[in-house]
Amino acid sequence: MKIPKRLQPLVEDGLIDDVLSQLMSGKEATVYTVQCGTEVRCAKVYKEANKRSFKQASKYQEGRKVRNSRRARAMEKGSKYGRKQQEDTWHNAEVDALFRLAKAGVRVPEPYGCFDGVLLMELVTTEDGAVAPRLNDVAMSEEQAIEDHAIVMVYVMRMLCAGIVHGDLSEFNVLVDDYGPVIIDLPQAVDAAGNNNAQSMLERDIRNMTLYYAQFAPELKNTKYAQEIWALYEDGELHPDHPLTGEFEESGESADVDSVLLEIKAAFEEEQDRKERIRIAEETD
Repeated sequence: MKIPKRLQPLVEDGLIDDVLSQLMSGKEATVYTVQCGTEVRCAKVYKEANKRSFKQASKYQEGRKVRNSRRARAMEKGSKYGRKQQEDTWHNAEVDALFRLAKAGVRVPEPYGCFDGVLLMELVTTEDGAVAPRLNDVAMSEEQAIEDHAIVMVYVMRMLCAGIVHGDLSEFNVLVDDYGPVIIDLPQAVDAAGNNNAQSMLERDIRNMTLYYAQFAPELKNTKYAQEIWALYEDGELHPDHPLTGEFEESGESADVDSVLLEIKAAFEEEQDRKERIRIAEETD
């Protein structure tokens, strides 16, 4: 096929030998299969900011750290240089997340680097060499659904242990090869400790995955992995190999609103009495 303009520099630099086909086009990028020496890989070409349809990007970028203070100031001001740096940070976030998650024991495509808004990474395939399908294109038995759902929950847990929440996890962002689920699409990965939306995004990620697998295994709807994982995380007890149960007991202790209001009222009256005593003492003097 004709080499896309954004991939031409990588061909000229010898990073890509040939562009074979367009694999898919999504809200944030277009993915191509490319020949790199003897290997077929993926080239993910990120769309420019004004052409991306990914909503509320700032919500996902909250908490991301930029080490270079000049870059950070430029990004805050929104200058041309700052916008360029913000785009680079957006692109590199996926590369960083892929390396961190692979190290944490999460199955993700192997990254080879990001070059001018193009991410080169492993092409996930089945054993017969076909491109691995996305989860939304896969039907499975009840037993397989329960098994794969448990694997994905472990991956979500390990992501959180690595300080990351996927933020956009669904059946469209998971591939399935002969060995099971592979997590993809991480440019919006959320910093778990620095983003106020981390918990709600984790809950949504788990809800999306659970509802999909529950089509084949309805009992999964009753699991409470999100509450279990986040509670362990908040208590500092989460680790990559923590055995998950999918069960969680809500605290039976509810706030006694009447008692709290009485305490507030008593404190207010005590303060008023103190002020009155001071006033009387001043008048007496």
